[in-house]
Amino acid sequence: MLSEPRSGRLAAWGNALLAGLVSPDEAVLAIVGDDAVHRVEGLPDEAGPVGLTLALGRLRALGVAGWRVALPAPGHPLGLSGPAEFNARALEAEEAVVGYGAGFGLVPEVYEAGPAGDVHVEVVWHCLPVREAPPADVPSLGEAERELAEALREATVVLTRLDVAASGPVAEAALEAYRARAEAGREVLAPGYPARAFRVLELAQRVGLLISLAYDNGHGGAVSASEMAARVEALRPVERVARRAQVAAFNAWVEERERG
Repeated sequence: MLSEPRSGRLAAWGNALLAGLVSPDEAVLAIVGDDAVHRVEGLPDEAGPVGLTLALGRLRALGVAGWRVALPAPGHPLGLSGPAEFNARALEAEEAVVGYGAGFGLVPEVYEAGPAGDVHVEVVWHCLPVREAPPADVPSLGEAERELAEALREATVVLTRLDVAASGPVAEAALEAYRARAEAGREVLAPGYPARAFRVLELAQRVGLLISLAYDNGHGGAVSASEMAARVEALRPVERVARRAQVAAFNAWVEERERG
């Protein structure tokens, strides 16, 4: 969780575009990020893939008034509302965006080519029908913030108890990259989002970083199979809370408009 999911960038900047707070060029530049190009396939009345600018405009004309994020995992259809075909594609990709106001959703498929250090990344968003219903298991921003504060304390206690290695070159590089991004004042969301959504997303990414370091940087003191299993079991609910909070933050723009 060091970087935002592609679905998060599309939802956040797509919402800012819908609100008239950014231009189409600004929105697409932010959504594409470091990728080479994004296209959308499966739009109604389009025979093949089209550019992201055209696709966002077409979906707006079809009735999409906002974008939500889904970050599903096995056994946890977070942010999804069906039908089964869309849910299956989203689960395979581990992310999706769901239109609000019209029954369309987008699931990314990522293509990479080239040698290490010079990888060319293209993304095709598959447009599919979605059910217009409340998304699954998404908390309010207030609930997410409270859950995250507790999860951060729990994660720290668990990592300390299990003596998980959170040092070494890889871990130190990850921590330094996170600090540099925070100090640079990176915009984790787009214009138009409430301040609380910024706070929740930032905290969710901090918790996600702890989880990533715990999983990726050695076994620490958890040298036996039972201790390793205990670490996974202890961290799994914390990881779930961080994913729920990310979705709540990205979805805050739509939730405010629903209430208003």
